Amino acid sequence: MNLQETTAIVTGGASGLGEATVRNIVANGGRAAIFDLSEENGNRLVEELGGDVMFVKTNVTDEESVQSALNEATQKFGSYNAVVNCAGIGLAEKTVSRGQAHDLDGFVKVINVNLIGTFNVIRLAAKQMADNEPNDKGERGVIINTASVAAFDGQIGQAAYSASKGGIVGMTLPIARDLSKSGIRVVTIAPGLFETPLFNGLPEEAKTALGKQVPFPPRLGVPEEFGQLAQAIIENPMLNGETIRLDGAIRMQPK
Repeated sequence: MNLQETTAIVTGGASGLGEATVRNIVANGGRAAIFDLSEENGNRLVEELGGDVMFVKTNVTDEESVQSALNEATQKFGSYNAVVNCAGIGLAEKTVSRGQAHDLDGFVKVINVNLIGTFNVIRLAAKQMADNEPNDKGERGVIINTASVAAFDGQIGQAAYSASKGGIVGMTLPIARDLSKSGIRVVTIAPGLFETPLFNGLPEEAKTALGKQVPFPPRLGVPEEFGQLAQAIIENPMLNGETIRLDGAIRMQPK
């Protein structure tokens, strides 16, 4: 698939890695539907990028919300052949800390948004993509998920986050196998330390210090690099059923 023929659903597309993906797709001739909870950021992007972008306020954990958003995207664009799942949240909490057990509601919420929300979008979007006309390579679509190096190198306080991202890694291959007969590929990106809104509150010295933990290049990743990899996955038909670390060779320490 090439970007000129790509219409993508991008969850979490109003900021961070998702926003960079939307911008890259549109800059290279594609179209994008932003599924996000932030109306302010989503509408700002639509105003800036024009008619090749739409925004739908979407809760990825809610079946009705996702299905309604997919229907709106189909109404505007006719069909879509790519999904990039970037919606997600974080939580830092130890299993036991100061005599208190990890809050169960917090753990459930992270799993709900990051893992179940990702699968909810995949299952509903894939059902519609399976009806697409295949291109000359037999492809009907591609699904790109966002995990994290925390799926492999979870740090202290990351039990919930690591579990949610490990689940995304774990379901990548079976879903790719499930959808292979429909000509739909599934690939997951596992970013390392990236300069996203998560780091907005940190001073520049702290960001620089974090970046120096990366072997090469010794800096935080920038969202545009995530967008570049998403483009490569869309364009390369042999990328399927795999998780790709995008991390500058970092292996996270316990803390």
